[in-house]
Amino acid sequence: MAFGTIIIGDEILSGRRTDKHFPKIVELLGARGMRLSWARYVGDESRGLVEVLRQSFTTGDAVFSFGGVGATPDDRTRQAAAAALGVELALHPTAEVILRAKFGAEITPHRLQLGVFPTGSEIIPNPFNQIPGFSIRDHFFVPGFPVMAWPMIESVLDSRFRHLHHAEDYVESAITVWDGYEGAFIDLMEAITAAYPDANLFSLPTVGEVGGPPRSLELGVKGPAVSVSKAMQRIKAVVGERGYAWQDKV
Repeated sequence: MAFGTIIIGDEILSGRRTDKHFPKIVELLGARGMRLSWARYVGDESRGLVEVLRQSFTTGDAVFSFGGVGATPDDRTRQAAAAALGVELALHPTAEVILRAKFGAEITPHRLQLGVFPTGSEIIPNPFNQIPGFSIRDHFFVPGFPVMAWPMIESVLDSRFRHLHHAEDYVESAITVWDGYEGAFIDLMEAITAAYPDANLFSLPTVGEVGGPPRSLELGVKGPAVSVSKAMQRIKAVVGERGYAWQDKV
């Protein structure tokens, strides 16, 4: 299964807030031997949000969505998800129980809106303040606050996707080729890609700057440990045969 993320909020796009979710979801997936396949940033405007979610629901991917699940007028994620799926919004019965227990005599219709989700949703428990997120069709919607969102995502990864954890098997390895450039190794890259289809080759060139480190090329492979090991052995041998100095990337 592929994993994606949608990060929602005008404050991110305008620069008023700096996104912290992207590096965190990469970290959380990587710690469990998984990886992020794609990411989208979108503002609070309803039409754009509905379109992004409509496209996302067609992928079949597991998607983590951050932000916009509150009950203020600029929080439109719940409504957009329902519109994208063509379903109604309704107060989730379990969410209602949680909210009434949390607020007691201070419960209000506005606060109950925090438990209104697209029909067919399941709740995602929130250990920070108990106000739940929701999931539907392998999309997991959590608040924009990291202190709430990140434990909620970890819980999903460790319950719904535990069967996909393979941290010891999925690895990444690379070398730095000094004074290397991509054009000198295109044939090698093609050969590695063909020989190890279950792994992903990557190349990251740097341009030498005056007073800085010399030009280099980070050349590596990520995927199942056995394939990565064999691919890197071949890469190192060919790079050395062509007269380039290299060192393992730490």
